[in-house]
Amino acid sequence: MIVDGGAGFHDWANVSFTKVNDPAQSTSDDSFTPGQKQDTTCPSVSGHKNSPKDDFTQVATYTETATNGDVFLYGATIRYAANGTASENVELNQGTAGLCPSSTFPVRVDGDQLITIDYTNGGANVAFGLANWTTTGSCFVSSDTAPCWQAPVPLTANVEGLASAAAIASGDNPISNVALVAGQFAEFGINLSKTGIIPTTTCKTFNTTDFESRASGTSFVSSTKDVTIVNKPISNCGKVIIRKVTVPSPDATNTTFGYTDNVVTLPATTTSPFSLKNGQNNEIDSVKKGSYSVTEGDPGPTFKLTGLSCAASDLSHGSTIDSTSTTTRVASFTLQPEDTIDCTYTNTLQTGALKILKESTKTGNPLVKNAGAEFCYSASIGCTTTTVTDNGTGDSDTTVGSVCVSGLALGDYYVNETKAPSGYGGASQTDQKVTVVSGTNCTDNKPATGATATFTNPPLSDLQVRFRDGGSGETSATISCESPTGTVLTPDTTGTTGWGLNPPPSGITRTYAGLTPRTVTCTIVIDP
Repeated sequence: MIVDGGAGFHDWANVSFTKVNDPAQSTSDDSFTPGQKQDTTCPSVSGHKNSPKDDFTQVATYTETATNGDVFLYGATIRYAANGTASENVELNQGTAGLCPSSTFPVRVDGDQLITIDYTNGGANVAFGLANWTTTGSCFVSSDTAPCWQAPVPLTANVEGLASAAAIASGDNPISNVALVAGQFAEFGINLSKTGIIPTTTCKTFNTTDFESRASGTSFVSSTKDVTIVNKPISNCGKVIIRKVTVPSPDATNTTFGYTDNVVTLPATTTSPFSLKNGQNNEIDSVKKGSYSVTEGDPGPTFKLTGLSCAASDLSHGSTIDSTSTTTRVASFTLQPEDTIDCTYTNTLQTGALKILKESTKTGNPLVKNAGAEFCYSASIGCTTTTVTDNGTGDSDTTVGSVCVSGLALGDYYVNETKAPSGYGGASQTDQKVTVVSGTNCTDNKPATGATATFTNPPLSDLQVRFRDGGSGETSATISCESPTGTVLTPDTTGTTGWGLNPPPSGITRTYAGLTPRTVTCTIVIDP
C-alpha cells in the first residue's frame, strides 16, 4: 500500500483509485442468495450476513494504459477477518443488457469475463484462471447448458497477486485508514490486453467490476458469498463528442455546419466528414488512443465561430486538450482510454443593418416632415406586410424620414413602402434592393449606400375655389379646374357658411384635395 520503488513508481498510496465500502457483518450486506447456480444469467442478490473471512469491507480498483496501449487492471480487497485461503472472483460485465430485476447486478451477456483468484498457503501463493460467459458454447459444469461459464483457463503470465504477509499500520492503509492484520488485505494486477480480455485490435468496454468472495476452496464453483460492485468502466478506447450551438438559438436559418476529423476507431469506421445543426451533437465511440483534431468548415459569411471549448471533457485518465482556435476552427487533443473529449463549437449569426430614407419630391429631396411611413422588407420581392414604421415599431433611428433596422441576417433584401406618411402621396419606387453586410448597425457603423433604400413622396395640397351671388339673387356660376395636361380634376362639393348652395344668396364651392405639386388652371364662368 506504500510506494517503495522510488520516483516514478506507483501504489495505492499515490493513485486516484476507485473505492467501494461494503457493509461489514451486517444482515443487509449484498450477497449472492445461497443455493443458486454459478451459471445463472441473472443471479439473485439479497441481504445476508457473511462469515468474517468471506466478508468484504472495502474493495478498490485502478486502471491504466501503457504507452503500447496495453490496459492494466489492479484490484484490492480488505476482509473483515484474515483468510488464509482467500478465494474470490472478479467478474467483468459489459452491462449491455441492463440490470437484473430488483437488483444492482448486471445481466450476464456473451463475452463477459470471470477472473478466478485463489490466494493459497496463507496468501504466499496465488493462482489465476479466466472463464468466458457464453450463450452457445459448452459449460464448465457439464450438467449445465448455455448460457454459462466456460471452463476457466489457468493464467500464469501477465498476472500477479499476493495477500499481505504482515500487519499493516493504519497510516500505511490509504484504502480504509485502519490497521490490518496479516492476511486481511490482498491485491492483484492483470494485463487485460495480453490475457486477451481487452484485445488491442478492437474496442472493448466492461462497465462494472464485480468482486465476489468464495468459500474456502480452489474451485470457482465453490459457493459465492459477498458481492461488491464497482460501477466504473474499463476500456481500451475513449469517446469524442462534438456539439453545435448557435447564437441566437433556435437558429432561424437552420444552417448545417460541416466538420472533418482524423479520429481512428477500433475496428475502423468512417468518422469524417460529418455535419451538425444547432442543438445536435456527434458522439464517436470506440476511439483508439491517440492524438487527433477536429476542424469545422468555414461558416462564413452567415456565421462566425466565436467560441470553441472542450471544458466539458473527462480527462481523468491523462488525456489533454492540446489546442483550440476560433481562427483555424480546430480542436486538437490527445485521447487516453476511458476518457471523453467533449467540445462545443459556438457560432454566432453575423448580422447587419439596412436603412430607408423617406424623401420629399421637393427640390433637393429633403426628408419628409411627418413620421409614420410604413415599410416591409423581405429576402424575396413583392412583400406587402408592414415590418417597420418610421419613428415607430422596428425603427432604431429617431430622425423623421430616416429608418434603420439592425440585427438582420446578411444578404439581399427587397423593401417596399406599405403606407405613405400623413400629408404625402405614395412613392413610385417598389422592391428597392439593399445588401446587408456584416457588422453594420444603427449606432456606430451605420449602413452605407448599398444597404439604403430611398423612397420619394410628393407633398399633398388642398385647393378650394368659391363663388357666391353678391346679393341680387340673380347670378350663378360654374367652376372647372384642370391640370396642364387637360385632365379635369374631380372636385368635392363642400358648402361653407355664407357660401352654401341654397339661396339666398346662392353660391358654389369646389374643393380639390390631395393634389400633388402641379399647375392647376381653374375656369369660373359667371352667368348673370
